[in-house]
Amino acid sequence: MNVRIRQSVRELKPYTPGEQTRDPSLLKLNTNENPYPPSPGVQGLLSTLAVEDLSRYPDPLSTELRGFLSELHACKPENVIVGNGSDELLLLCLRAFVERRGTINYFDPSYSLYAVLAAIEDVAAIPVPLGEDFQWVVPPLTNTSLFFLTNPNSPTSILYPSDEIVRFCGSFNGVVVIDEAYVEFADTHCMHLAKGLPNVIVTRTLSKAYSLAGIRLGYAVGPADLISALYKIKDSYNVSRLTQEVGLAALRDQEYLHKITHAICSTRERIADELVTRGYTVFPSQTNFLWIQSPRLPAGDLYRYLREQKILVRHFPGKRTGDYVRVSIGNDAEMDRFLAYAP
Repeated sequence: MNVRIRQSVRELKPYTPGEQTRDPSLLKLNTNENPYPPSPGVQGLLSTLAVEDLSRYPDPLSTELRGFLSELHACKPENVIVGNGSDELLLLCLRAFVERRGTINYFDPSYSLYAVLAAIEDVAAIPVPLGEDFQWVVPPLTNTSLFFLTNPNSPTSILYPSDEIVRFCGSFNGVVVIDEAYVEFADTHCMHLAKGLPNVIVTRTLSKAYSLAGIRLGYAVGPADLISALYKIKDSYNVSRLTQEVGLAALRDQEYLHKITHAICSTRERIADELVTRGYTVFPSQTNFLWIQSPRLPAGDLYRYLREQKILVRHFPGKRTGDYVRVSIGNDAEMDRFLAYAP
C-alpha cells in the first residue's frame, strides 16, 4: 500500500454499511429504513422550493431548525447542534472531547462505526462486553474520555434501564454520548439527562422514524459548553439548505411521526409474536428491527436462504453476533412476505 497514506488509514478496516440495491424485486429489510414515506408536509415543501435559492450558501448555524428543536425539547438553541446525519456529530464528539492517543469506550456489541471513528483519529477503542444475553452491565470506571452509549442498542434492539444509565453518567468523569437513533420506537428516552447533567450529550437522527435517511440529518442536545466545542470544529456549511428545510417540515409534523411509529411498533410486535411461536429466539425490541435466532438454520445460512428468496436481512459475523440476524420492520405486506419464507 502507498506509504504516503497515513499509517492509521492504511491499517483501517472501514465501516461496512448494509447492502444497498437498485433491484426492485429485492425486499430490503437490512438497513432499518422506514417503510413509510416522509410527512406530507415534506412533499408540499419540495413542490414550492425556489431553484434559484440553491446558488446561495445555507445558514451555517441552521438557526430556524435549531430554534424549532429547542422548542421541541424545551431547551435553548445554544444547547442544540445540527449535523450531516448523527454520524457527523459522533465524529465531532470524538474530536472535541478525546485527546490524541486517548481512549473511548462503548458496549460490545453496538454500533460498529464507533471503532472506525476511533481508528481514524488514532484513538484507542476499548469495548465493554455486554452480558451473556446482551443485557446491561455496569461499565468499569476508567480514565476514558468518552463513552458512546447506543440506547436502544443496535444491533441487539434492547433498551437499557434508565436508572442504570443515570447512575453511570453521574459517576463517569468523561463525556457520555447517548446515541438515540431509534428512540422514537422506544418506551423511554434520556433527553432529560442531556439537559440536566454536565457531561451528557444525546444524539438523534431523522433517518429512521422520520423517513429521511436520504437527506442525512441529525442533531445533538447537550450542555452549552460542550455543544459550543462542537461548533468550533464542524464544517462551515455542514447541512445543506434543502436538508434544513426538509428536516424542519418533517419535524413540524409530530402527529404524522406518531402515526407511523405506532404502525411500525404494532407490526414489530405481531412479527415478534409469530416468530416466537415458530421457535425463534427474539430479543425484546425497542427499535424498528428485530434481533433473532432461528431454531433451524445457522444465522449465515438463514441470511443466504432469505437472499435467495429476494429478501435482504443483516448478518453480523463475529463471536458475539454471528448466531443472529437483524430484520428491519417493513410495512405489513412486506413483513407477511418475510414470514412466508422464514423457515
